[in-house]
Amino acid sequence: MAAADVRISGNARFGLDYNDENAGTPAGKTTLTSRLRLQFDIATETDGGVTFGGRMRMQSSSADGTAGVGAWNGARFFVAANGFTLGVGNILGAVDNMFTLYQDANSPTVGIGVDGANYDYLVGTMNGLSLWDGYSSGGAGVNGVEFIYDAANWQVHVSYSDRATIEADGAERLAISGFYRFGDWTVAAAYNDERPVGGGDGRDLTIVGVTGDLGFMNVTLNYAQGENYIAAGVDSSKFTLSAGFDIGAATNMMVYVTDEDSPGQPTDGTGYGFNVSHDLGGGVSLVAGLEETTGVVSNTTVQAGAYFRF
Repeated sequence: MAAADVRISGNARFGLDYNDENAGTPAGKTTLTSRLRLQFDIATETDGGVTFGGRMRMQSSSADGTAGVGAWNGARFFVAANGFTLGVGNILGAVDNMFTLYQDANSPTVGIGVDGANYDYLVGTMNGLSLWDGYSSGGAGVNGVEFIYDAANWQVHVSYSDRATIEADGAERLAISGFYRFGDWTVAAAYNDERPVGGGDGRDLTIVGVTGDLGFMNVTLNYAQGENYIAAGVDSSKFTLSAGFDIGAATNMMVYVTDEDSPGQPTDGTGYGFNVSHDLGGGVSLVAGLEETTGVVSNTTVQAGAYFRF
């Protein structure tokens, strides 16, 4: 029997979610939110030093008054050697794996509150659309292919999927991202090209970002430009600036401001948020945050709860 490395890890969260958008629904504005995730990472190495591995997750989520049950996601497989990685199946995706995209590093959930509050700060998400490939924790994924090269201070990531294999009106997506690290600063960029299989206008998304440590706080700035992203002939853009800093030995805070230029869309306008997390040790954190959108359609989200990893 071949020797293999099998690792089981995971995280869990639970708390309260207040959301103005739920007004008038059976659940009401204040609901419970929770999730339990188990992750299985498996790898083995050939005599020649080539690593073969895979990843699967099982998770159960509840939100907005609706309880969930445990379900498995699609598997990601990979082969890695000498800095090169080939991934297939439920791929990570070049844009979703961009170094600066999930910029709320001072939050255990890399977002606002206990469950991320829909990650409205993501610059690639315009008019609520996140039109790029990413690892699916609760679904099959895009059954794509990706190539990653990691060097000491830089990385290049290319991914491809043909969503026509999983959606009747799907599209092909080709994406590339990369970053370069120098000292305490890192610059990153990503590009995503989506082309409908049946023809028609494609969607293009370009993101650039920079993040760095100023000593007393870390800062991240991302900017995105979308062509035909919301609809044919409609261009949009968005930026997000965030800062994270310690406010005690075990407590830190993140604040952000974002502005989206999507003419005529509900999300056109400015938003802001802040998050506070307190580390109790043992992988357990208490988390609370507020997010406010002040565009065409305003909304307030407040969350508080516990997050722990194992």
